[in-house]
Amino acid sequence: MNKIIVDYRILSEEKNTLYQIGYDSIECTPCSTLYNAVCGHPDMLMHFVDATNVVVHKNMHSNFIDTLKNLGFDVHFSKNELCDKYPFDISLNAVNLSNHFIHLLNYTDETLLSLIQNKKLINVKQGYTKCSTAVVSDNAIITSDKSIAKALKNEDSIDVLLIPPGDITLPGLDYGFIGGCCGLLDKETMAFYGDLNFYKYGDEVIKFLFKHNVKPLYLRKGKLIDRGTLICLDAL
Repeated sequence: MNKIIVDYRILSEEKNTLYQIGYDSIECTPCSTLYNAVCGHPDMLMHFVDATNVVVHKNMHSNFIDTLKNLGFDVHFSKNELCDKYPFDISLNAVNLSNHFIHLLNYTDETLLSLIQNKKLINVKQGYTKCSTAVVSDNAIITSDKSIAKALKNEDSIDVLLIPPGDITLPGLDYGFIGGCCGLLDKETMAFYGDLNFYKYGDEVIKFLFKHNVKPLYLRKGKLIDRGTLICLDAL
């Protein structure tokens, strides 16, 4: 089966939906030094540089590391520990496209930076860059952050849909982010924790997805919830 990395708090219904379409979920081991709301979010705990290399936070549980190695990944460790105070929780939470790397670069982990020097580095003010960004393709993103949208305005190859923040659930915080409630399963399918028909800006997102030949797949009915980006290993 295809492998997909998810937050350990994924609902059985969501997990079963993935399983029925051929995806075996690998649940993240939570990071004890992050606050509870995001302690199991894949996009906070690791960063897949490409289909071979992954950077994990330096205190990642050994069983999870063994799982990644058994799947054929070269595992690199972050230089710094993650902690629950901004900006020391964001070091791996970057957007990584084929030719562009987008983050608050002063706080990007040094190990990660050393592995992406062949790309154009774009600095933004939003440290939760990946949380705030749903990657539709290498040429299209959806974001709720104005600084990310502004930074990519001059990149002719990237189509950006800017949506307002809010209306996404994140237990323990006021609201979640668009990048944390979804993830590409393949080039033509994006899975969502929840249903865009229950989202205030769902129509805009659906139109943008179809513009780029991507179909939404809903893992359950109801409002969108931010569990951190779903990372499908076969889509890297």
